[in-house]
Amino acid sequence: MLDAIKNLFGMEKTDYAALLKEGAVILDVRSKSEYDGGHIKNSINIPVDQLQKNLSKLKDKNKPVITCCASGMRSASAKSILQNNGYKNVHNGGGWSSLNNKI
Repeated sequence: MLDAIKNLFGMEKTDYAALLKEGAVILDVRSKSEYDGGHIKNSINIPVDQLQKNLSKLKDKNKPVITCCASGMRSASAKSILQNNGYKNVHNGGGWSSLNNKI
């Protein structure tokens, strides 16, 4: 159970830099105004409340996706939404600034 919780909230040991080298997409699920205030270079912004209707922007369901937000809560929700829609390789990167330091 603890492993499932860690996995959901992005606390698993993940090599985000390696995922990017494999072609991972960084999906920032904060609001547009939050994203405009600072974000990871080359990330895609789809607010979590708009993700379900914008899944077509993430065409390849096998391509790695790293979700991020401000703290990790919305990115955990986004991870679940993606997985429930057939995305196979989704990782919760947590807060965007922390993730930025890991890549």
